[in-house]
Amino acid sequence: MHDAFDRQSITGLILAGGQGSRMGGADKGWVDYRGHPLVAHVLARLAPQVGPLLISANRNLERYAAFAAPVLTDALPGYPGPLAGLHAGLSACTTPRLVCVPCDAPLFSADLVARLSAALEWAPAAYAVTRVRRHPIFLACKRGVKDDLESYLMAGERRVGKWLERIGALAVEFEDEAEFANFNQADDLTQPPPANDPAGSAR
Repeated sequence: MHDAFDRQSITGLILAGGQGSRMGGADKGWVDYRGHPLVAHVLARLAPQVGPLLISANRNLERYAAFAAPVLTDALPGYPGPLAGLHAGLSACTTPRLVCVPCDAPLFSADLVARLSAALEWAPAAYAVTRVRRHPIFLACKRGVKDDLESYLMAGERRVGKWLERIGALAVEFEDEAEFANFNQADDLTQPPPANDPAGSAR
C-alpha cells in the first residue's frame, strides 16, 4: 500500500527540543557527525519522504531556522519531553497527517514515512517497532489526535507509550534495529553512515 504514498499529504517534524542530558547538556541537533550536524543528516533523510517540514526546538532557534523550515518551541515550560514537541508540531500542521523523528537518530530507512503512514488507514497513529524494542518517537499520526494529546499533557502526563496505548496506535515492524539508533553519547558518533546516506549534500 505504501507504494502509492502521497508524501505531500504528510508533514515531517524533527524533534530537537530536548536537554541533551546524556551529552553533557549539548544541543544534540548540533553535535557533529561526519562533518555535518546531526539535524542536517536527519533533515536530509526525512525531506524526500514528506511534504512540509517543521523543527521543534527550544534553543539555538536562529541556527535551526537556517534550514528554511518553521521552528516551533514548546508551549509548556520545563522541557516536558517529546510529546510537547509533537503537540507544537500538530498545532502548526496543515496536512492531514504528521510524522515525527528525533534529531539524534540519522540512520532511519528511506521508506520509514511511507510504512508508518500506511498504518494510518486503520488507526489514528502508528509507531516503529523491531524485534528488540519499541521506538515510539518514530511516529506517524493523524492531525486530529491533537486535542487528545493536549488533554493528556494538561493532566500532567508525559509518557509517550501510555498515550499511544490510550489512542489505539498500531506498531509497525521494521527488521533492522540499527536504523533506530539514537546518538546519545560521544561513542555513538563513531557509527558508520548507512548505505546511500543523503547527508553528504546537507548544508
